[in-house]
Amino acid sequence: MSLALATPRRRAPAPGSRTPRTPRPRPLEGLAAGPLALRLRHFEHYLKSTIRTHAAAPGKLGEAIRYAALSPGKRLRPLFVLTACEAVGGRWRRALPAAAAVECVHAFSLVHDDLPAMDDDDYRRGRPTTHKRFGEALGILAGDALIAFAFEELARLAEHDVTAARVVAATLLLARASGAGELIAGQALDLAAEGRPVTRRGVTAIHERKTGALLGASLAIGALAGGAPERDVERLRRIGVRLGLAFQIHDDLLNAGSTLGQLGKRAGTDAARGKATYPRAVGIPRARTEAARLLEGVQAELARGWPGSLHLRRLVMAVASRDR
Repeated sequence: MSLALATPRRRAPAPGSRTPRTPRPRPLEGLAAGPLALRLRHFEHYLKSTIRTHAAAPGKLGEAIRYAALSPGKRLRPLFVLTACEAVGGRWRRALPAAAAVECVHAFSLVHDDLPAMDDDDYRRGRPTTHKRFGEALGILAGDALIAFAFEELARLAEHDVTAARVVAATLLLARASGAGELIAGQALDLAAEGRPVTRRGVTAIHERKTGALLGASLAIGALAGGAPERDVERLRRIGVRLGLAFQIHDDLLNAGSTLGQLGKRAGTDAARGKATYPRAVGIPRARTEAARLLEGVQAELARGWPGSLHLRRLVMAVASRDR
């Protein structure tokens, strides 16, 4: 099965041209209807409910937390949690707290990545970034609150008939994926590489940490919630890391050739800042080929290992065909 990556159809506007109108969020191909859309609707309802009920904070801080966590996003990571749970034979609804926890970690990382001291971005998901909307101090605090809430939410797996041992294992997985050795290390390596010569190996080290680790944890935690044996949990974690690398290569390609209207954030920023990207390291044709190769390998391994992985594999297809 060929997984040809979507090629952006429009170039970024010329310098000095008018900024496009903020785009309305739209679902990725394959998520607008059907079983994946059902899971997405249930997740959105659950996330909104648990944030408003359990992550209450006074005044503007509460607004900033809700703005960061509930802004219209693709929700790919929580969907990977739910479909991985299903792939190993579990009921996907029991993994909803884990899906919310992963999305909160992701939201935290975006809020902090966008800060002036980090990537200094003005737009995210088609809207002003959290620090642009609420100020830098509240942006930092909202991110802090979301990372703490993620682990509070993960503990609620016990209310969905997930054993205490599996809750502990899921907590360890998410802590490692979001901590100093993985996601945060990836951001540090990314910052250190700005404006410097880049290699394929160096970019891979960044992408596997900054993106791959959390996607790997998403699949592994979903498998834990679904009752999978330890070997399958680890296999899915490793598959998720490779999927994350492919996802980030594709993101690099989109940043190089899309618009604000397509991405919901500024395009061309990677090149402007001299970021360590796959296209910069190996060129656009090879980057596109490498992403497709990784995605095809992920699809093949999922099909061989888990007969119930149809929805998970369809989600991978949605990642392969996305244009934002």
